[in-house]
Amino acid sequence: MLNNNSDFLKGRGAQGNINNKFNKLKYSLEHVEGLDEEFIQGVKTEFIIEHPKSIVSYNTSKDLSFGNSINPYHGCEHGCIYCYARNSHEYWGFDAGLDFESKIIVKPNAAELLRKEFNKKNYRPEPILLSGNTDCYQPAERKFKITRSLLEVFLEYRHPVHIITKNNLILRDLDILTELHQLNLVSVSLSITSLNEDLRNKLEPRPVTGKGRLKVVRDLRDIGIPVNVMIAPIIPGLNSDEIPKIIEQAALNGALSAGFTIVRLNGAIAEIFTDWLRKTFPDKAEKTIHRIQACHNGKLNDTRWGSRISGDGIEAEAIHKLFKLSLKKYGLPKPKRSLDYRLFINKYKVKLSLFL
Repeated sequence: MLNNNSDFLKGRGAQGNINNKFNKLKYSLEHVEGLDEEFIQGVKTEFIIEHPKSIVSYNTSKDLSFGNSINPYHGCEHGCIYCYARNSHEYWGFDAGLDFESKIIVKPNAAELLRKEFNKKNYRPEPILLSGNTDCYQPAERKFKITRSLLEVFLEYRHPVHIITKNNLILRDLDILTELHQLNLVSVSLSITSLNEDLRNKLEPRPVTGKGRLKVVRDLRDIGIPVNVMIAPIIPGLNSDEIPKIIEQAALNGALSAGFTIVRLNGAIAEIFTDWLRKTFPDKAEKTIHRIQACHNGKLNDTRWGSRISGDGIEAEAIHKLFKLSLKKYGLPKPKRSLDYRLFINKYKVKLSLFL
């Protein structure tokens, strides 16, 4: 049940809880005056420990540029209002609204599971992405350090890794990242949604600022790590006019390439996002909604393979053209090397050789 009060819930993206489509029973607030306490107060973050049996998710989607991924956490305290991963929280029995931002599932045995994966007799090194669903450097990482433990395993086995994040916590691990880079085993994508701090703070309440992310690009490039900047997502009418500026700043700070996605509002995200939009930007809400629909065949919910991420139609075409012109103007993409998959250490074969 989303917050119907006029007061904006600061520090969070979603403005309340929303019904989980898997739950048979639904709750609603009919008479607020009948409560002794306000229904939605300051929401505290809870951590739920999970011990999965495997850690690598194998992806076969043709729409995604990566094959396999690792998510040390489910749910994300960053609270990005548009996040497509919100829907996945419903499979855990939580809702895609405030639960997604405040009930974080933690996998402390992730590094142990990755070692088991790499130690399999027939394992062959394949591209693995850290993140993919939720940010591996979200605030919980400061406490649990699971991402760092995974990077230690990648280094130990000489296995390449690509990282996606929007937080400067990645700079904590420059020591390991430097070693990985010296072996040509790491690349990074930084998500930059807006350089307008007022807009960025509303879209993404808890990660580092846009300028802070540009500093991450610069610091990573200073040690040679290849960095891609993702303008993700582009929201027509909110941040679409920033495409040239973000690409310019990405290039000036050393990014080698840039990409983008167009926002899509599948499942519960449509209600969460439009509720937030009407409360945050009431004057432009309806126009923005119509422009998003124009990118997805008149709908907010787009599940079409091949166009669900990039969009289509006149609105999407204008975004594509502006993006391509901006790349050309600021000299992106620049040449970069592929990661090295030849260095992988297969410890099963190493142990076997000791008996030969």
